[in-house]
Amino acid sequence: MSERSAAPGSLALVESLVNTLDIESGADALDTADGRERFGLTEAQVPGARELRESLRAALLAHAGHPAHAPVTPLGELLASAPLRVTVDPADGSAALVSADEGRLHSRIAEAVAAALIAGTWLRLKACESDTCHWAYYDRSPAGRGRWCSMQVCGARAKMRRYRAK
Repeated sequence: MSERSAAPGSLALVESLVNTLDIESGADALDTADGRERFGLTEAQVPGARELRESLRAALLAHAGHPAHAPVTPLGELLASAPLRVTVDPADGSAALVSADEGRLHSRIAEAVAAALIAGTWLRLKACESDTCHWAYYDRSPAGRGRWCSMQVCGARAKMRRYRAK
């Protein structure tokens, strides 16, 4: 798990959802009432939220150049049912894509992804390379080549494994 600061803007929601599962310990925040409440989910909506979470994780692994951790429903398919609408600010003419169904997690995630695409930040949200982690993090490195959620933990472990293998 990372000590990094949260992803900027709407990507914080995506990062937060992906990080509800601690792969190493198996703890899933969506199993708790507080965890579900954070995302406005009922128990019946948890399986869909988990499917969305793992599709997001696969996309974030791809952003970092890593293969998917498991077979998942493509993220585009899951977000296709999330209606977005264009809003235009009459004062300055700025436009945005916003959720047409703000109460639904898929719609809020679609809105967050659209905002990140417009801002050019979507590809900077990645998942840690470590097989026992895959924690979502926002890559703030100048070259955008971050590989681990934390150089002090996952990065150090990977470097030590490579060193010992020699």
